[in-house]
Amino acid sequence: MFRHQGKSRTTKHNLRIATILSFVAGIVNVSGFLAFKQLTTNVTGHFALFIYDVANLEFWIGTIYFLYIFSFLFGSFLSSFLIEKFKESRQLNVFVLPTLIECLVLTSIGVLSNFIELKYPDLIVCLLLFSMGVQNSFVTKISNAVVRTTHLTGLFTDLGIDISQLFFPKSHHNREKLKSQIKLRIYIILFFFAGGFIGGFLYSQLHFALNTLIFATLILLASLFFDDFRYKIIKTRRKYTRKSVGA
Repeated sequence: MFRHQGKSRTTKHNLRIATILSFVAGIVNVSGFLAFKQLTTNVTGHFALFIYDVANLEFWIGTIYFLYIFSFLFGSFLSSFLIEKFKESRQLNVFVLPTLIECLVLTSIGVLSNFIELKYPDLIVCLLLFSMGVQNSFVTKISNAVVRTTHLTGLFTDLGIDISQLFFPKSHHNREKLKSQIKLRIYIILFFFAGGFIGGFLYSQLHFALNTLIFATLILLASLFFDDFRYKIIKTRRKYTRKSVGA
């Protein structure tokens, strides 16, 4: 699900990565909100607040929202830059590095919260937004802009459009493709909700606090290494199949 791109990528691959990453995004979103009362997976609200402060000539107050927006943007830029830089290497899964960067950020915040008092919450919010920018960028590139996992506004819009098109079969003939798109969007929404629910439960009820982010990291790492392991098995199987056919 991480390696397949272009024509070799199927709806099944998109479903797998969408469920995992939307679940992680849901965990990060609720953890950031419970800890800092800020949204940490998208910048729509932050942009509105930034414009509001600028309109009221409170530029210094609005600076923090600008930093939130920039952090998400920089995460997206860095992720895409690394993918473009290393995509020529066929021996390397170019999505490993952005995923590991995201894992490093989330784990660091979770671990440090156990030993020191986080006196600069705005910095932590920036780091969480950075990590979500990284994630949104690489999943967009993997799926060729089919999957986005860190916010739901566009998803609900697209879902509404897709459902409406079901009522006009004469205009939209490829109903199987339309149904698969609806299924994908519903999966992302449901797993984002599930991630938020589980994250909130771990944070508040089990008192994991920001250690909840470590749980998100473990999910990411498990999916990444499982995908790599599965790829190696498939590659080895094909290799031996070719040898047996050649013999």
